[in-house]
Amino acid sequence: MLKVFGGPGRYFQGPGALRTLGESAALFGRRAALVIDSYVYGVLHERLADLCKPANVELIPLIVEGEMTPDTIASLRAQAQAQSVDMVIAVGGGKALDAGKAVAKAQHQHLITVPTVASNDAPTSKNYVLYDAHHNLLAVEHMLFNPTIVLVDTEVISTAPALFFRAGMGDAISKKFEAEQCFRNQGQNMFNAASTLTAQLIAEGCMRTLLTDGAAALDAAGTGRPTAAFERVVEAMILMSGLGFESGGLSIAHALTRGLPRIPGIGQALHGLQVAVGLLVQLDLEHRSDTMLNDLLAWYAQVGLPTRLSELGAAGTIDDAVLHEAATLTLAARHATNFDRTLTEQELVDALRRR
Repeated sequence: MLKVFGGPGRYFQGPGALRTLGESAALFGRRAALVIDSYVYGVLHERLADLCKPANVELIPLIVEGEMTPDTIASLRAQAQAQSVDMVIAVGGGKALDAGKAVAKAQHQHLITVPTVASNDAPTSKNYVLYDAHHNLLAVEHMLFNPTIVLVDTEVISTAPALFFRAGMGDAISKKFEAEQCFRNQGQNMFNAASTLTAQLIAEGCMRTLLTDGAAALDAAGTGRPTAAFERVVEAMILMSGLGFESGGLSIAHALTRGLPRIPGIGQALHGLQVAVGLLVQLDLEHRSDTMLNDLLAWYAQVGLPTRLSELGAAGTIDDAVLHEAATLTLAARHATNFDRTLTEQELVDALRRR
């Protein structure tokens, strides 16, 4: 199997990175579809327009509302096509970025992502998720290529609530262990190819950065004042984590995000918080002989990540049938095969019971 490594064309990070938006957009034309949710539009649209005006780039707002359903995407695509845009700029959280990816794919156009939170690594990746009206996952779709440009303004990111930053750490900390499982078992990454050693080393560096700087970085979240530790952890959560999962591969921790939402109370928990608990389930199933599980539990306590299903929102004793349904959905995910052995449904149910 061939090895493939992929990633965004350019990655910009730092205080004031947003100021490069106009000159970046001008590389691709003069009319940009601005895919953005209504809240972020109200906060940032004047600033975004002012940044693009000197470069003679006009922003055409496409407001994202509700769930990321096929109908929502079809409506946004129709709007973009009717406006004859030259490129797509997606600004906001995961939902807006996913919508931007879907529009860019349909338009066969360049995509610039501008995250306003660091809750996951969506800004650098080519995949996006579709749901039904009840927030049940329907499909994971992919652009042909990753975003052309990623602009991560840490002044903007540092104003977001700490909860989102914590979720970003939960999503990122798993990548070393998932990429490791994929690599060790000749699994496929998100490019349907084998992982490179480069991707493995990036995933390892992501984990080391989080363990070293995560707690100090969290102190700056929500303050509007990015610190050196904050900068390092944002890079780990967005760039390292994104490269680590796409080119390195995923495993049980992310496969569990297919099943965990079927447990009452967990469906609305942030993706990264679900992954954080999913990683503990994966490590339990690995039967590790090292101290990593205990080391991670200590770090989880330090940064406030959940370790139990109850901390994700599950109430009381979970019905056996529900756990079996969650296990069935998890094991049906493609990532579940990237593991040391073929797991049985009962093994996974038992591991979930221990959480």
